[in-house]
Amino acid sequence: MVATTQQKPGADNKKIDDKKTSKTEPKKEEMTEEDQKLEEDLNLLVQRLSEPDASLHKPSLETMRSLIRASTTSMTSVPKPLKFMRPHYVKMKEIFAAIRDTDAKKLCADIISVLAMTSDERTDTINYRILGSHEPIGDWGHEYVRHLAMEMSEEWKKEGTSDARKAELLQLTQDIVSHHMKHNAEVEACDLLIEIERLDLLNSYVQEVDHQRVCLYLLSCAPLTPDPDNVILIRTALQLYLKFGRYLEAVRCAIMVNDVPKVREIFSNAADPLLRKQMAILLGRHQIFLDYEDAEDSDALSELNSNSHLYEYFHSLARELDIMEPKTPEGIYKSHLEHSRPFGNSSQPDSTRMNLAAALVNGFVNCGFGVDKMMAETEEASRWFYKNKEYGMLTAAASQGLIWRWDIDTGLAQCDRFLYINDDYIKAGTLLAIGIISSGIQDACDPASALLLDHVQSDRSIMRVGSILGLGLAYANSKRETVTKNEERGVIFELKKVLSDQKPSAIPEVKGLAGLSLGLILVGTADAEAAMEMLQALMDKSETELTDPNMRFLALGIALIFLQTQDKSDVFVESLRSLPDPFGAMVSTLVEVCAYAGTGNVLKIQKLLHLCSEHYETPVPEKKTNAARKNAASATSATTATTATPARPAAQSGSTDNTTTPAPSGTPTVAPGAPKREGAGAATTSTPATGTTGAATTEGTPAAPAKPDLSSQQAVAVLGIGLIAMGDDIGSQMALRMFGHLIRYGEPVIRRAVPLALSLLSVSNPQLNILETLSKFSHDSDPDTAHNAIFAMGLVGAGTNNARLVAMLRNLASYHYKDQVSLMLVRIAQGLTHLGKGTMTLNPWHSDRQLLSPSALASLLSICYCFLDANNTVLNSRQHYLLYTLVLAMQPRMLTTLVEDEMKPGSLKQMNVSVRVGQAVDVVAQAGKPKTITGFQTHTTPVLLAHGERAELANDEYISVTPHLEGLVILKKNPDYQPVVVSSKK
Repeated sequence: MVATTQQKPGADNKKIDDKKTSKTEPKKEEMTEEDQKLEEDLNLLVQRLSEPDASLHKPSLETMRSLIRASTTSMTSVPKPLKFMRPHYVKMKEIFAAIRDTDAKKLCADIISVLAMTSDERTDTINYRILGSHEPIGDWGHEYVRHLAMEMSEEWKKEGTSDARKAELLQLTQDIVSHHMKHNAEVEACDLLIEIERLDLLNSYVQEVDHQRVCLYLLSCAPLTPDPDNVILIRTALQLYLKFGRYLEAVRCAIMVNDVPKVREIFSNAADPLLRKQMAILLGRHQIFLDYEDAEDSDALSELNSNSHLYEYFHSLARELDIMEPKTPEGIYKSHLEHSRPFGNSSQPDSTRMNLAAALVNGFVNCGFGVDKMMAETEEASRWFYKNKEYGMLTAAASQGLIWRWDIDTGLAQCDRFLYINDDYIKAGTLLAIGIISSGIQDACDPASALLLDHVQSDRSIMRVGSILGLGLAYANSKRETVTKNEERGVIFELKKVLSDQKPSAIPEVKGLAGLSLGLILVGTADAEAAMEMLQALMDKSETELTDPNMRFLALGIALIFLQTQDKSDVFVESLRSLPDPFGAMVSTLVEVCAYAGTGNVLKIQKLLHLCSEHYETPVPEKKTNAARKNAASATSATTATTATPARPAAQSGSTDNTTTPAPSGTPTVAPGAPKREGAGAATTSTPATGTTGAATTEGTPAAPAKPDLSSQQAVAVLGIGLIAMGDDIGSQMALRMFGHLIRYGEPVIRRAVPLALSLLSVSNPQLNILETLSKFSHDSDPDTAHNAIFAMGLVGAGTNNARLVAMLRNLASYHYKDQVSLMLVRIAQGLTHLGKGTMTLNPWHSDRQLLSPSALASLLSICYCFLDANNTVLNSRQHYLLYTLVLAMQPRMLTTLVEDEMKPGSLKQMNVSVRVGQAVDVVAQAGKPKTITGFQTHTTPVLLAHGERAELANDEYISVTPHLEGLVILKKNPDYQPVVVSSKK
């Protein structure tokens, strides 16, 4: 026993030594005979190359090349020849230097280039490839080509690369791209060219068979790349589409970069009359209205582009769905289902706000149907109008515009009844209604400009309000001569005159709306001249005058002019900083945010988050408990509640609204966006949103001179995050997480803006997580946050009839039954949820979520911007008519199919065909021809398309002119179609 135990340690040591040697030495015994022979052959070849006999070099290299190429590789292991040659890598480089024969030297360079894949030397693969014999690049296998492409992007970006070197690299790049394109690796080819910023080379390599895949990939990459690369991607896709005669897709690309001259050029090149008509329909849906005087079929094109028949197709959809029966507001509220309180006054008297809400809801629900139960009879309508006061009458009268939306002939006849009444408010509301009816419709007779321009320079400010906003809605994003001409009766010319008008009726409200209307008409044009005139109007104002909430609309107008123009706005953003803070900081941020709206630009979002992280508060004594802080804040709000709304200028006093309700306690007097007053107005200073100034003064501590309160800029920054991130799904999900942080740790001003930003991310798309979040905020202790959340719920569910949301809003109505303002907003949100009885959408994205309608985006931004300072705009019993800016985003979410009418050549008629509707599937960069929809159902057109749904034709009888079945789609007969004959058995 003893002997054996003594021997054990020695045996263990021997085992350990064996392990060590086995780690250091390669395991020869595991190699197969084939592998051993391969290694010996390769070693022998290297040995031969080292010998001075030059005649052996070339045959040895050729044998080595054939051995390396013959090896097969898997994804997980290095090929055997490369593995065995790796120790000889340095030796091979020495051999290369020693070889004199040119052919042998090139062959050696090729082999070293391949070996370099396994070495740690960067760029050797490229360098030796350039020195090599330039054989076809694919001969060494796909992995070698990928390795070259990976090194190429690093080498290209190195500092100090000479032009000669770049030329060599470019030649190699072209070889790589050519190989990729031939071997169905279009995505890798695009990636390499994007990396080295030479997408212009792509045009010569793409073939017709794969141009669709390449363009789809480029367009889907655009939201993920910073500017100006994103525009280059879209323009490259445009060139490819034009190369292969895909004019409709090319027009879509031109619309994406807002290049109207290019749209006109493509239009003139397209010869197919049906294709031109489909383009006109697409431009009309995007609200780009052009003049077609020179075209052969100018009448048909302008008719389709002007959307003048849209209401007929919409009514046919409504009849198909059997929803033409008008609905009343009570039918929407279903207040008998709300939890009634036993001692609460369940039958509330008619209040001004409830009547106002009823008028708006009636308009929203029956929007576009041309029938309702409140406005049909003149006497009934008048009775409704007079239930409201002053500005309430204006808003109620304007709601008739929603009901006859798109139907200009009938609508104007109905409005004509109220244009000759003595009451200015009803007349002004009717003018606004005319603007609403005409919005998105460009009638050649231009009834809107004919009727409204007469009142733009009126002596009564209320008439100017109705006509100016009406013009802004009627001609949003129009590029027609009537609108742009720089002379009397030109819409833009007349609105510019208002900015410098000195008449008593040119109150700040009128000038603010003129700025907003100019912004809507010139949306996304980057028109520096108009923007300069608006900036000049702001510069002429004193710091105190800039505190008027209406001045913020001039700022919004400037921002809308630069919507989606990206770097074109940079110079203007800097010049806006010259305005006094905090107004200047807020406006410059607003313009920058608009310029990058919908682009998904990550760098801009980071910058905005940085702005949101700032804290604007005056220094307070340290060691202060949270409770004391809360008390101080409530004390401040109590003192400031007395000055709820800033005093209107004297010129306006004649038409002030005496029913202005004081702001709920706890809200700042001038909400985010209105700058602080200084100097003489110190008594009515608006407190910063943090409420800590009051704390400092109440304790008798002298307030140190603090940096200006830029909380208004923060509110705009939060909206901006939502506005920029709405461009792509990944960005939207990231933004949701960021908003979670802002809610927890942000200032009150930021918290108020978050619900609005959330709604921008998900317009007319009631996702459960967003609804739950908004529902939580709608019960918030801060009334402003609750108001914004309630309205945001309306935007998120607009036009969806979402059952969960309807139940949430019904519960909210019983929760806020005492608070008239909140209850009015709940009613409006209910109306929005049932927008067009569930047939419409406010979502600005269309054409398979690739095009972002600028006028729709402008309308959503405008209303969310108003709600940042709701107590001084939408909720001040005066400017609730601003809710009608939403009209520009209201579009039917239908699919209607049209074919050429054989009885009347040149015109179109509706044709009902079978289509499959299902959830859209992302097929970017997928191999083969994958299915584009999943979980589909077959319907007969016209059909409704929900958010995220896509349609395709169910059989081959017709061919669609457009690849995206949405809105109005023109079909043509398929000449090769063979109907399926079912033989019946006898």
